[in-house]
Amino acid sequence: MSPNRLQSGRAAVLGLMAAVGLAGCARVTPEQLQTELTAVRSEMTTADNALSGRIDATDGKVTALTSRLDSLERDLQALRTEFNASIQRMETAVRFNVPVHFDFDDATVRESDRAMLDRFAQVVGKYYTGSTITVEGFTDPAGSASYNQHLGQERAEAVSSYLSGTAGLSAATLKAVSYGEARNRQVVPDAQGPGDAGIENRRVALVVDFAGNSTPPSTTAAAN
Repeated sequence: MSPNRLQSGRAAVLGLMAAVGLAGCARVTPEQLQTELTAVRSEMTTADNALSGRIDATDGKVTALTSRLDSLERDLQALRTEFNASIQRMETAVRFNVPVHFDFDDATVRESDRAMLDRFAQVVGKYYTGSTITVEGFTDPAGSASYNQHLGQERAEAVSSYLSGTAGLSAATLKAVSYGEARNRQVVPDAQGPGDAGIENRRVALVVDFAGNSTPPSTTAAAN
C-alpha cells in the first residue's frame, strides 16, 4: 500500500470519528466505524510489514558487503605480510607489486615465487572474477633496450602462462605486456646483473582492472 493511500485511509477514519462526535450514532453506526477501523488497521499493518522487510533486506545487503570487504582486506593484508607485496589502489584497478623476480637473462618462473602467484590467483578468483589481469614484465638495464623489451615480454608471458595453466585463472582474462628496462619503472635505478645484482628490477607487476573496459599498455611502450 502506498503512503498516500494509507494517509487517505487514516484521514477517512478521523473524518468518520469526527462525524460521530458531531452528529451522533444516527449517521454512523458503531458497526460502520468498526469496519472502517479494521480495514485501516489491516492496511497499516501490511504497510509496516512491507517497510520492515525492505529495511531488513537493506541491512542484510550492507552486512554482506561489509563482511566481503573485511574478507578482502584480510586477504590483501596477508599478501603484504606473507609475501611483502605492495598494493596500489587506482580508480578502476589495483596494482600488485609482487616479489616475483627472475635470474639474470632468464624468463623462467622460479619455484620460490609460485606460492605468491598461487595466492594472488586465489584473491583474483574470489574477489575479481571476470576482471582483466595485465602482467607487466620488466628487466634490469643490462643489454640493449630492444633485447630487454623482448625479455620483459617473455617474463610477462611466463607468469601469465603460470597463472592460467597452474594457478587456475582464465587465459582469456590475462594480458602480457613489457616495459623492458624503462628507467622510471626500475625499483633500484640502474641496478643490473649479472648474478643477483639488480634482481629487484627483473620482475613483474600484476594489475587487476575491475572496470573491464581499459586498454592494456602497448608492448612497445618501454619509454612510458
